[in-house]
Amino acid sequence: MIYHISGTLEHTEPNLAVIDAQGVGYACHTTVSSLSRFKKGDTVKLYTHMYLREDICDLYGFATQTELASFRMLIAISGVGPKAAISILSYSTPEKVAAAIITGDEKALTAAPGIGKKLAQRIILELKDKLSKQRGGAAEAGSAIEAPQGAGKQSEAQSALCVLGYTATDAATALKGLDIENLGLEELIRQGLRNLAKY
Repeated sequence: MIYHISGTLEHTEPNLAVIDAQGVGYACHTTVSSLSRFKKGDTVKLYTHMYLREDICDLYGFATQTELASFRMLIAISGVGPKAAISILSYSTPEKVAAAIITGDEKALTAAPGIGKKLAQRIILELKDKLSKQRGGAAEAGSAIEAPQGAGKQSEAQSALCVLGYTATDAATALKGLDIENLGLEELIRQGLRNLAKY
């Protein structure tokens, strides 16, 4: 598996970056947000996912590991292919996607081109269900991880970080010391992710 590619950004097209890594040009499907960070000729690093099917072998690359995690989270859902995931993440940040899932905000997902109401509902339902099962499994195993209680911003931010693949314990630790009362949900998630990157 290719973990990341580092090289020169040789060419771009909508949702595509070609990275020259020691003379080999890797075509990486990517998001608008990842592309917006670079310009042609820059030395870049993309975290990658190889998508393999019967007659498909495509490489997807992202500027951050959080965006890659969000992409993998989305394509694991029945009916959500790479193009739909790229569309969602091109229109929205991982923080906004996680917040939309936790708060049940269908409109935040359907705003992305090609994402209908039914697909948005499926994404929210399946990821919330997955989060519930993860918590239930942890409780049955006697883990010290506890689900956040209440419907406050801290609880929602912690759940959103869990949706992005972090444990409840790590999520809770990442949110400690943040100004819960005055920060918005997306900013809490963003700062929590920043703290998690330091560990």
